[in-house]
Amino acid sequence: MLTTLHTAYSDTRAADLAWALGREPLPALAVLDLHLDGAQLQLRLLGASHQVLLEEDRGSCSETVACMPGSSTPLPLGVSKRLGDWEYEFAARVETLSAGSFAGRAQELLALVADHPHGLAGTFPGSPHAFTAMLAQRSEGQVRWRTWHAYPQEGQLVVTRTRVGVRMPAAVL
Repeated sequence: MLTTLHTAYSDTRAADLAWALGREPLPALAVLDLHLDGAQLQLRLLGASHQVLLEEDRGSCSETVACMPGSSTPLPLGVSKRLGDWEYEFAARVETLSAGSFAGRAQELLALVADHPHGLAGTFPGSPHAFTAMLAQRSEGQVRWRTWHAYPQEGQLVVTRTRVGVRMPAAVL
């Protein structure tokens, strides 16, 4: 699903993004509710980027990547945590692209997500290449999502990927 977000573009630099686990739902500009084989997943586009809410019999998880005033946790390159019976893994990277490459990559990503049944993307006023996009899937007992946060004025694309799944028992030798 592709939508235009009717709000001011509030996180205008990749360096402004922060990461948090366990935050309450924040006001969303667009929401996509997904039912993925026993998991309830809500993809949320915020004026300041994204939030994902996961509910399953084994528990819940809330991930927020956004410009969060007062946050002291900048966007990490990687996180691996145990959340009850789950393993949570998060990774982020920043791609810096030339203006032409950025425009092409933006169009490619928006096309990928816009027609995907588990995808949500929103463009911000002012630039067709200012967007946040999210894509989710479930496979082999794992829920995964990827996000893209575009900053055309900097030529930067912040890419994240997350995996949440049941912890595997330690192998017995």
